Amino acid sequence: QVQLVESGGGLVQAGGSLRLSCAASGRLLSNYGMGWFRQAPGKGRDFVAAVRWSGGTTYYADSVKGRFTISRDNAKNTVYLAMNSLKPEDTAVYYCAASSTILGLRTSPQYWGQGTQVTVSA
Repeated sequence: QVQLVESGGGLVQAGGSLRLSCAASGRLLSNYGMGWFRQAPGKGRDFVAAVRWSGGTTYYADSVKGRFTISRDNAKNTVYLAMNSLKPEDTAVYYCAASSTILGLRTSPQYWGQGTQVTVSA
């Protein structure tokens, strides 16, 4: 069982930056993937970024490439999402997710955090 706790959301002006953190409790095996999804009001939950726990290979949605960076600290069991050049359309609840494979994370994550609000004002 893996539990995920996010932090770091907030209100920022367009063009600004935020960093989200997600601390995982429980054992993360080497094949695990961790990542971030987001859900804007009235919309579905969309994939944002993912990282393979072993090796650190990263994956991004086209909408955030070049602006967001996902990273992980294996010693702290924590994954981060650094968000730069934020736009109003990035406003959403951001959810941390984990799964026993990176493919599983992209399609149907096994574990979810509670979500953290990110609001970008124009």
